[in-house]
Amino acid sequence: MSEARLSYLLDLMRRLRDPQQGGEWERAQTLSTLAPYALEEVYEVVAAIEEQDLPALCDELGDLLLQIIFQAQLAAEMQAFDFADVVAAIVAKLERRHPGLRPGASPLSAAEVDAHWQKVKQEERQRAGHASHLDGIAQTLPAVLRSRKLQARAASLGLSEKDPLSALTDLRAHLDTLQAQLLASRAQQEEALGDLYFSFLTLSESLAVDPEQALRAANARFTRDFHAFEARLANLHSDPPVPPLAQLRSLWHSIRAASKLR
Repeated sequence: MSEARLSYLLDLMRRLRDPQQGGEWERAQTLSTLAPYALEEVYEVVAAIEEQDLPALCDELGDLLLQIIFQAQLAAEMQAFDFADVVAAIVAKLERRHPGLRPGASPLSAAEVDAHWQKVKQEERQRAGHASHLDGIAQTLPAVLRSRKLQARAASLGLSEKDPLSALTDLRAHLDTLQAQLLASRAQQEEALGDLYFSFLTLSESLAVDPEQALRAANARFTRDFHAFEARLANLHSDPPVPPLAQLRSLWHSIRAASKLR
């Protein structure tokens, strides 16, 4: 992107916020009201990536950039920071975390990069006034993502289970606990289920499998199988028109079993 195009985009945003010539909707927005839109744009970027739709990705990245510029404009109006400060902050962070990128710097080995990364992250937490090793992980993150970050912080101290077999044993123990709580109170069931879910994520980390991606793939397989089920059901000439539940379940299980053999 040329500097002229970027400057024009920033100017467009300023004009949209102008009390005289701006848009009514744009003038009414705040940092908080824009937050859901920013999250929505991130999901749409991810969807375009998963669908490998590059034209859509280009369009969605533009929408996400607009959200960043919009937030920066609101902050500038509050005299907090502006878009140039956002750029300067990320440039400084990249240079701080990757000293080998600086002009004239000697390249670092993999071990040196990892050691430097841990040192910088610790310094950043200290500068932010974080007392706990877990501070700085946003409470508003989706639960799966927050869990992964919590476990990664624990792993940096050697506290997370890295052996898949041990992680699987721990998962089975939590499954047994949940089974024992089936007749317990709802609060106890929720706690046991939460611990089981957390242990699933521990297992995924030990296997180096992205749980979000694995679940998305499972959703896609389920959707494909359900469509096949509907197609088979439409071709059945049964009386009554809707087969008995046992027949429906048998058809569904056969489709799912065949799917696993692919």
